[in-house]
Amino acid sequence: MRSLVRGGLYGLALRPDFGAVAGGGCRLPRQGAAAIGGARMVPRAKVWQVPPMRIAQIAPLFESVPPPRYGGTERVVHWLTEELVAMGHEVTLFATGDSHTSARLVAARARAERFVPNFERNAAPYARLIELVRREAEQFDVLHFHIDFHPFSVFTRQATPFLTTLHGRLDQDWVSEIYGLFPQVNLVSVSDSQRRPQPGLGWAASVLHGMPRDLLAPAPVAEEAPYFAFLGRISPEKGIESAIRIAAACGVKLKVAAKIGEEDAAYHAQVVAPLLAGGGVEFIGEIDDARKPAFLSGARALLFPIAWPEPFGLVMIEAMACGCPVVAFRQGSVPEVVEEGLTGFIVETVEQAVAACGRLGTLDRAAVRRRFEARWTARRMAEDYVALYRRLARGRGRADGP
Repeated sequence: MRSLVRGGLYGLALRPDFGAVAGGGCRLPRQGAAAIGGARMVPRAKVWQVPPMRIAQIAPLFESVPPPRYGGTERVVHWLTEELVAMGHEVTLFATGDSHTSARLVAARARAERFVPNFERNAAPYARLIELVRREAEQFDVLHFHIDFHPFSVFTRQATPFLTTLHGRLDQDWVSEIYGLFPQVNLVSVSDSQRRPQPGLGWAASVLHGMPRDLLAPAPVAEEAPYFAFLGRISPEKGIESAIRIAAACGVKLKVAAKIGEEDAAYHAQVVAPLLAGGGVEFIGEIDDARKPAFLSGARALLFPIAWPEPFGLVMIEAMACGCPVVAFRQGSVPEVVEEGLTGFIVETVEQAVAACGRLGTLDRAAVRRRFEARWTARRMAEDYVALYRRLARGRGRADGP
């Protein structure tokens, strides 16, 4: 689907039909570009130009924005914020004071809560965050929350349009009890599969994640023995045990670049550490973006044998950015992210994964990178969100939505 203009005054791309955005981004209704809001035709240039928006991004307080290493939600908020600024919008980021941003920063807390013991024992940090946003709400065209249900009671009682992107799993019994109290709130899912357990909530759109085009890229590969990569976090749902079994069955070394969180320390000590000691596995630890290109470019594949309904899974598109194919279990968002036989293989068992690893030679790593550029950039994500922001600013909610 072609844009009317890509670039323009503020680097925006308005599409004439939002029914199916190329690349699997935002699912919005079929309307003309003029219905998105605020657009005007410049007769001489014959292009659409739209005014910048005043946008608030409200981030969680557990990590800084961006986080120094692991942290999915805060990284997405950072990428989205920076892309919106680059597109010419006036953006304010409500986050921790140790965050780094091109936007105006309002610090709700001096530093990330990850480094403050027992911060979750009371709700004061989030109560302060919500109050700071409320005091400035009238200054914005739209408020974009990333803190689950916390703002609903306050912001359903004021006039500035707002939306909340849900970044976590929704298959727990408490979800409908709290979200069901606020059917008027515009919710955004990060994949279609994420919303499946709660189809009756107030879904305005699905906007799949994206990352900066040039943050990660294929890197020169040093001559060494072949290996598979495991990237992210050591926890039962992330599938580290299955990854170890897959690599062992293939006779290929597994390199593990992963965080061990406090909540998963016992699992690592009792279950994972003995498997790592068995040979054939190299534990690298948590790595930052500077080390990821070499790590992923050198791997035969990223193993992603998850055991839970992953809402998105950033590590999959990080691998694709480096031209690294993905072998993943059919869970959660995987079928929406991995293109079978093009950017990787989707399987259901360890045995199927082993067989799929034997077909990795049929994949073109340059094509994997090209698909990343076509589907998974931060610019695509930001354009999808701006289209939704403009609809909300015009008073068009999900009544016009999918």
